[in-house]
Amino acid sequence: MSDRPVPQPGILKIAPYVPGRSDVPTGVTLVKLSANESPLGTSPKAREAYRSLADNLHIYPEGSSRLLREALGEVHGLDPARIVCGFGSDDILHLLAQIYLGEGDEAVMSQYGFNVYPIITRGASAEIVMAPESDFRADVDAILAAVTPRTKIVFLANPNNPTGTYLGADELRRLHAGLRPDILLVIDSAYAEYVTADDYTPGIDLVDAAENIVMVRTFSKMGIAGERVGWMYGPAHIVDAVHRLRGPFNVTLSGQAVAAAAARDIAFTAELRAHNAKWRDWLARSLASNAIRVPPSQGNFILALFVDAETTRAAFTALRDKGLLVREMHSYGIANGLRISIGLEPHMRAVVEVLKAFGASGAKD
Repeated sequence: MSDRPVPQPGILKIAPYVPGRSDVPTGVTLVKLSANESPLGTSPKAREAYRSLADNLHIYPEGSSRLLREALGEVHGLDPARIVCGFGSDDILHLLAQIYLGEGDEAVMSQYGFNVYPIITRGASAEIVMAPESDFRADVDAILAAVTPRTKIVFLANPNNPTGTYLGADELRRLHAGLRPDILLVIDSAYAEYVTADDYTPGIDLVDAAENIVMVRTFSKMGIAGERVGWMYGPAHIVDAVHRLRGPFNVTLSGQAVAAAAARDIAFTAELRAHNAKWRDWLARSLASNAIRVPPSQGNFILALFVDAETTRAAFTALRDKGLLVREMHSYGIANGLRISIGLEPHMRAVVEVLKAFGASGAKD
């Protein structure tokens, strides 16, 4: 018997999630390019919805996020009854881990996948298994080879954070076809709204064709990160299980209203996608050289790979000294990488100007 409370197995194995830094030298204006937030701010319709709630803050939100689920169903052509909303997509990922993982179980993820997956897996007293990637891209064969009789979940961020790479629809189907029916495939499509690749699917079609796939999405990258709203589309039996465990009021009153308005603001989403595609591709071309490599990205960020960790640290410091705060990749095991969120045109040009000293060459407009 212990002389103090003891955490469940796995908790003390967790390396806590560390957000990107938000500090710059005194007197320097901060340009935050470390959190993959919307460079164009918030949808005007979402802002209007937020302002309209000032007189209702004393009221509990509707428990099932019905109006938000109906908005998502309307926009994406889905049955609202098969949607669950949460306090960010992390909330839903935590719930899935608690429901389907336990001591002795395993979850599989790709080598450079989102680092919340190990946290929620170990928090459920299960073990995480890393499948090696092929040139910073998830490898279907490696993921399938990592599956054992103990595997209960496969997590796949698609596009992946922090690499920006993705698996096309055919590869996703091949991955699912290689999994046992009792393994849950979690397709984390947090950056789906930014994808321009023709062969991409966010996973809706796969969910509709199977009983062991869910698609998880977020509004955080689309202009309302401060409200923390995420959602899941899945088979009825998984939706039922998640509803049983989720908090009774797990999405705030403002979060539901703002997210519903943002979902319906198709024009703003299209504007964000177009801006991102233009400056993501421009930044990638501008940094491409023998010294700085950028894997093709479908997110609202790029991963800049330098020749070594020392050069990477120097590049980070040079950017920070100008107020350009990007994300170091130590926590992902990519010591020679910096993740750079897509910002406004002046910010992108400023990044390229600073990084010229580290081997970057400007691309033609």
